[in-house]
Amino acid sequence: MSTITFNQAINTVGQLPVDQQEMLIDIFRKRLIEAERQKIARDARESLSAFRQGQFTAQSANQVIQELHKGNI
Repeated sequence: MSTITFNQAINTVGQLPVDQQEMLIDIFRKRLIEAERQKIARDARESLSAFRQGQFTAQSANQVIQELHKGNI
């Protein structure tokens, strides 16, 4: 499999008609959004698992804010 550079990809996309460039942008924007959703879901699962294992303790929002102001978080 041959790989292309970023600049080659940009130049190739630049050769597409404008409507296809817009479709490509839309496709990649949606892919990025989905990738971010998956990352957030993975982080949430990991955090929930750590909480259930006792690695974190429940705190009120005020407690967390106080810790942030102290620089402990």
